[in-house]
Amino acid sequence: MTTATNVPVSPERPRAGLGDSIRSWWDALARPMQWLVGVPLLVLLALLPVFPPPFINTPSTSFGGVMAQFAMYALIAIGLNVVVGQAGLLDLGYVGFYAVGAYTVALLTSPDSPWNQTDGGWLSEDWAWLACLPLAVAVTAVSGLLLGTPTLRLRGDYLAIVTLGFGEIVRLLADNLTEVTNGSLGLSQIAYPRVGESEEHPQGVFSAGNVGDTLNSGVWWYWLGMILVIIVLLVVGNLERSRVGRSWVAIREDEDAAEIMGVPTFRFKLWAFTIGAAVGGMSGALYAGQVQFINPTGFNIINSMLFLCAVVIGGQGNKLGVIVGAFIIVYLPNRLMSVQLVTDETTGYVILGVLALVFVGLSVAWRLWLHEQAPWVRRVFITVTVLLGIYALLLLGSVLLFRPGGAQTLGDLKYLYFGLALVVMMILRPQGLFPARQKLLAYGRQVYQAVRRPTQASPTEQAEVAR
Repeated sequence: MTTATNVPVSPERPRAGLGDSIRSWWDALARPMQWLVGVPLLVLLALLPVFPPPFINTPSTSFGGVMAQFAMYALIAIGLNVVVGQAGLLDLGYVGFYAVGAYTVALLTSPDSPWNQTDGGWLSEDWAWLACLPLAVAVTAVSGLLLGTPTLRLRGDYLAIVTLGFGEIVRLLADNLTEVTNGSLGLSQIAYPRVGESEEHPQGVFSAGNVGDTLNSGVWWYWLGMILVIIVLLVVGNLERSRVGRSWVAIREDEDAAEIMGVPTFRFKLWAFTIGAAVGGMSGALYAGQVQFINPTGFNIINSMLFLCAVVIGGQGNKLGVIVGAFIIVYLPNRLMSVQLVTDETTGYVILGVLALVFVGLSVAWRLWLHEQAPWVRRVFITVTVLLGIYALLLLGSVLLFRPGGAQTLGDLKYLYFGLALVVMMILRPQGLFPARQKLLAYGRQVYQAVRRPTQASPTEQAEVAR
């Protein structure tokens, strides 16, 4: 007589999202296959500003310039992600490192600077920017080391306040040291890579005068930025899979527990702060060479908040996620520059009045019977109400800031809808669009492949199963 054995039923796995499915597929690929898939994708991304699809093109500005700005913001997001996403240090003054990198290049190459080295100094105009790039990285890394040594013993809000003060100190110094930085007038004619000089482009392809062509200066700066982004991603990725990266994760999750387990928390926090500062300085050098003019107003605290938005929206701790966040921060305002909600003030006020009546009607309907309906009906109602509220706020901003020469565009209201996006993200998805997945960083690929590899049961186990 055979007895039936109860076979334990494994619990149903939660349904994976699209991002998790793509990430699982990517992790299952061997390293050569990843390069075989990744290189064509990089080529397509490089050709994107040369042949921009109509549905993502920016009608009101050069798409190549937008992509160049995106590459610069991607560098910033990766560097800030090391500090905020990997080590868990809240840095609100990251724009200070960005400014240090930009002013390092400008002070050494601008004719307006007393420290200019391109006019009879040790720098040649042809390669001055390339020589100043590693100098900017080194100077910014040292500034991060000097700032972090006395301040990284602080935590949480106290560290955030100190870094916020650092960002403002750098901006105020640039504004008040007029004999060195030229004050609010700024530094102009900053050096840039002198490459591709010809009759058509006498100043080179990286010059700001290279406009109008398919391969304008923005495209070339975007390609240069892509190269720097790939280099930084490789360096940061290797650090994540090393002892340094595991220490960062331990500090981020619980600093006290990490210290008890023998992790030198202060040293690794200082590593993260210095590396993040160096990447921020690299992006500042890229910005100075691209615009060829800087002044203190370009390094205010609002820009620091935008950098942090890119990390929060993309997903803290995920390198590729923060790059997507940087693309959203740069692309969305430029794309919406051609979108107008109203053409005149009168129409705007009329629509606001209609929306006010609609909100009154929705409130009455909710009180009378909608709050007793099925859950999906209530969710649809709340979603529609939130969307109408966002539209009303954007419309109110367009009406209040209406310009007589033309209506306010949605691109001018970027701080409003990014602020709303952060509020919604903190309520519905605080981990960001592409959150970091906890995994074994040292041997993650080997463990993943070993788990997925089917095992052959022994004859004894097969006989047990047959019973």
